[in-house]
Amino acid sequence: MSVAAIFVLVITISLLTGLFFLHGVNTFLIKTIQEKIDITAYFTSDVLEQNILQVKDELIKDAPAIKSIEYVSKEDALKVFNEKHADNSVLSKALTEVGDNPFLPALNIRTSGDPAQYQEIANILNQPQFNDLIEKIDFSQKKDTIEKVFSITSIVNRFGLALAILLILVVILVVFNTIKLVIDASKDEIATQRLVGASSWFVRAPFVIEGALFGAISFVICFLIAGLTAYFLAPTLAIIMPGFNLFIYFLQNMLLIILIQLGGGVALGVVSSFIVIRKYLKA
Repeated sequence: MSVAAIFVLVITISLLTGLFFLHGVNTFLIKTIQEKIDITAYFTSDVLEQNILQVKDELIKDAPAIKSIEYVSKEDALKVFNEKHADNSVLSKALTEVGDNPFLPALNIRTSGDPAQYQEIANILNQPQFNDLIEKIDFSQKKDTIEKVFSITSIVNRFGLALAILLILVVILVVFNTIKLVIDASKDEIATQRLVGASSWFVRAPFVIEGALFGAISFVICFLIAGLTAYFLAPTLAIIMPGFNLFIYFLQNMLLIILIQLGGGVALGVVSSFIVIRKYLKA
């Protein structure tokens, strides 16, 4: 019965750790997607760089939601285009025929991804004092995409939270019933102790300590499983999600993982034992 209790706790803590890893993957994916979203303000070809930098300063002052804002000169835009399309002879030939640099200086602006924040920035840039400087703002073309991405990430976050709550409730019930079976096996011993006048804490303490030991042993097993899993899965996940290393994520969050596993395991074991033993103390 003790082995069964430890096994159930190991499964439970492993599921909780898996949820933590899944949260890390989810956060990385959402952050990566949001970093791909921006709006761009294109300035007229004859605008002075100092005027663009003044607009940049105004935006930073008036729109605190801005996460990053990057100035791209005409020359930088041309250089990026040439590097990106170096193997495309058609585009290279067309650019040569144009002669002059056709690109406009621009500001690339990113926020946390909320469509309302991008709308606020677009409203600031559309103010009359910027009309002579700004050629166009591409927010209207990107608005639908930004709203869809934000909606999807919000749904994913809500689904993950609901799944975590449901799973935690299920595992609590499973652990509770497993501990109950362990203590039920000792009901005769408990009855004898009560008959000879043993106090409630004298009866309760061994089972509470046993629950804590179950949690501690389960923590050691789960910590090793989590570390090995993160180590061996990291190369595969790095191929699927470049820039994310599961083992590094495990090392960076090791203290939190220890807290989740040790605290969760011991708490489940102790609380379940405490609640179940009350049934026999009231008998």
